Amino acid sequence: MFYKTKSHTNSGKKIILSIMLFLSAFAFTYAQKYAYVDTDYILENIPEYTDALDLLDDLSVKWQKEIEAKFAEIDQLYKDYQAEAILLPEDIKKKREEEIIQKEKEAKELQKQKFGRDGELFQKRKELVQPIQEKIYNAIEEIATVRNFAFVFDKGGSLTILFANPKFDISDDILDEVGSIMQTVRKEDRKKSVPTKESVDESGKNKEYKK
Repeated sequence: MFYKTKSHTNSGKKIILSIMLFLSAFAFTYAQKYAYVDTDYILENIPEYTDALDLLDDLSVKWQKEIEAKFAEIDQLYKDYQAEAILLPEDIKKKREEEIIQKEKEAKELQKQKFGRDGELFQKRKELVQPIQEKIYNAIEEIATVRNFAFVFDKGGSLTILFANPKFDISDDILDEVGSIMQTVRKEDRKKSVPTKESVDESGKNKEYKK
C-alpha cells in the first residue's frame, strides 16, 4: 500500500498552485484588449508629412550639390598643382598646398554642418517631422485610453507581425482623430501600401512595400 507523506502532499499543492497562477496570468493577458496601427500608412496619408519629406529631399539635394562642387574645385586645384609643382618656387608651392588643405577643411566642415549628427538637415527634420509624430502619438494614446486598449502595436515599425486581423487595425481611426487638428487624406481616397512579389524574402516576411 502506498501512503502519501507530508512532503508529497506539499509538492502536490505547490504544483497545483503553480498551475492555477499560470492559468490566471494567461487568462488575464488574454482578456486584455489590444489593437495595432500602421504608422507608415498613417504618415503617407498626412499631406503635411509628405510635404515635409519633399522639402527635406530638396534641401538634401541642394546641399549635396554645393558640397560636391567644393570637392570638385579642390580636386581641380590639386591636379593643377601637381602639373605645375615642378616649376614652382618652394614658397609658392607651400602657399598652394596650404590653400588646398584649407579649402578641403572648409568643404568637410560644410558637409558636417549640413549632414552631421546634429546638422541642419537633422534639425530641419526634427522641426518639421517631430510635431507630426507627436500628434499621431497623442491620438493613439487618446483612442487607446477611451477604448481601454492595454496594447497598441505598430505594424509599420520594427515589430514583426506575421499575421494581423484587419478588425484590430485602428490606423484609420488615428487619421480621423488627427484630422481634427491637421489635414489628412479623405478616408475614401486613402491607399494602403501593398507588398510586391519582390518584397517578400525567402522566409516569406514582407521587407518593403509598394506605395
